[in-house]
Amino acid sequence: MSAIGGLGSSVAAIFLFGSGHFLAGTIVTTSFVLFDLLDGTMARISGSTSRWGALLDSTLDRISDASILGAMAYWFSHSSDRNVPLILSVLILGSLISYIKARAEALDIECDGGIAERTERLIIILLTAGLSGLGIPYIFSIGLWLLLVLSVITVFQRMQIVYKGSR
Repeated sequence: MSAIGGLGSSVAAIFLFGSGHFLAGTIVTTSFVLFDLLDGTMARISGSTSRWGALLDSTLDRISDASILGAMAYWFSHSSDRNVPLILSVLILGSLISYIKARAEALDIECDGGIAERTERLIIILLTAGLSGLGIPYIFSIGLWLLLVLSVITVFQRMQIVYKGSR
């Protein structure tokens, strides 16, 4: 499930978002992302969780997230679009949010929380990409700005969680 979801969403995003097909990219990528979001739940229910599975899942999540945003940045970079710096900032912040959690867990500090965890960030970017693909003006920029602000807040929230957990 992890491999199908992670690799499928990555390949779909690279080819569809990277070629400017935002509506099709949203539909296909979302289908694979749903596989990916369900795999952890299925593993817990079946009792087949493992450290290797958790590492594989989170690695594929990072690849998928980077593929989605990287393909969008690639598409918009051809026209020197003003969204490119926003997309790259959101990509960096998403990686930072994940890094803070991983580093905290390595320190035996639980770090769940924040206003925009991965699921919320995916919903925002895929929804705004799909609406943009339908031709709604400015929606992509609005979604990116929202995601940027929520991601910055989430970074600070996670830093606060780790700070409190380390005391």
